[in-house]
Formats: sequence, C-alpha cells, structure tokens
Amino acid sequence: MPKFEREPRADKVAEVAELKSILESGTVILTDYQGLNVKGITSVRKALREAGSGYRVVKNSLLELAASGSPAEKLTDGLVGPTALVYTREDPIAAAKALQEFARGPHPIHVKAGLVEGHLMSAAEIADLAKIPGKQQLYGMLVGGLQSPITGLVGTLQQMIGQLVFTLQAVADQKAA
Repeated sequence: MPKFEREPRADKVAEVAELKSILESGTVILTDYQGLNVKGITSVRKALREAGSGYRVVKNSLLELAASGSPAEKLTDGLVGPTALVYTREDPIAAAKALQEFARGPHPIHVKAGLVEGHLMSAAEIADLAKIPGKQQLYGMLVGGLQSPITGLVGTLQQMIGQLVFTLQAVADQKAA
C-alpha cells in the first residue's frame, strides 16, 4: 500500500517563502527568546525596529526548509529550542548593538549564531560585532580623518598669504618713506 503524503498547507508554504526572503536579507541572527513574555518580545521588536531591523519568532522546521540549499543552511545545523530571527538589510552592527543591550538588560535574550553578509558567526563574534562603531559613526570618523589634513593645509596657506601681504605692505611703507 503506497504511503499517503499530505499536501503542504498554503499558510506554511507562504511562511517558508517569506522566511527565504528574510534569509536573503544580508544579515540574520538567530536568538533564543525563552523566558521572554509578550511585553518583552514587544520591547525587543521596538528597539530592533528603531535600529532598522526586524524580529520574528519562527518554527525550527520551517526555518530549516527555508534555509535548505542556501548559504543560511549552515545556521540551522543543530537548531534546538525556541528560535527567533533578527534580520536587516541595513546596518548589521546596529542590530548586534540592540541585541547586546537586551542581553545586558532584564530581558533574557540569547544569541545562538548569525549570518552576516554570507559569513557564519558565533554568538561571541556577534558580541564582538556589537563593539564596532556603527556605519554612520565610521563614516564620520573617515570624513574627519580626510578633512583634518585639508583643514591644516588651508590654515598653512592662509598664514603664508597673510605673511606675504604684511611683507608687501612693509615694502610699500618703506618705499613711501
């Protein structure tokens, strides 16, 4: 007698498709949200939204289906316990910083692993990522570093022009006398 297989439910198929698009977002961090109540999850979502990220509770089996055949498949190896995804297309550092704030705070959120722009990262590496200045701060540091020598050059040139003007004025005063 042939084995009867059920047709996958439409809502599960849609969720797997949505998870596939999330996994392709660039940065995905898996967290364990065990111990968080609804209020805690809401505050995590709000903080991550402000950091340009999203937070979604997922079923491990659906995540494994969505990740199969993609670079995110490495993330699902040995996946156990409740899992939620932090995902962003923007700044992975901002997402990691927001997660670290919750890890230090009263909400017991734990990072399992992450995939940042195709690179598999452990929980310790995600914590190290949170210590790096954000993109905007790095851009500011770069512009400041580029601007500093130019500002010094402009100051030096203005000083030389000022000295030339004073010398010409002194010569003109000496000839007039």
